[in-house]
Amino acid sequence: MQADVGIPAQSFDLVAHLYRQREFSERTFGPGDRALGVVDHIRKELLEITADPRDLTEWVDVVLLALDGAWRAGFSPEEIAKAIAEKQARNEQRHWPDWRTASPGKAIEHIR
Repeated sequence: MQADVGIPAQSFDLVAHLYRQREFSERTFGPGDRALGVVDHIRKELLEITADPRDLTEWVDVVLLALDGAWRAGFSPEEIAKAIAEKQARNEQRHWPDWRTASPGKAIEHIR
């Protein structure tokens, strides 16, 4: 299920979103670290994904919770956006096993 709120995907600004999310989350859920609560909520969302892996809103819930945890850990929206870009670039440089030989129910980890 996907809600259409009139925001074209190509115009999405992650940094602006993180400022908006931080303001909403602090007002709604309170200030501070809250890491244990965020992780607990992620676990619940993962169970929902396991029950219905095709539900986009549940995947997005995990993304939003992870971003919430990152700013609550003290990172700025700019630092979070930069870390996402750097991690993707790092993953692209790593060596990975042939996905065709991996079990579809197990994680595929890079070759160390």
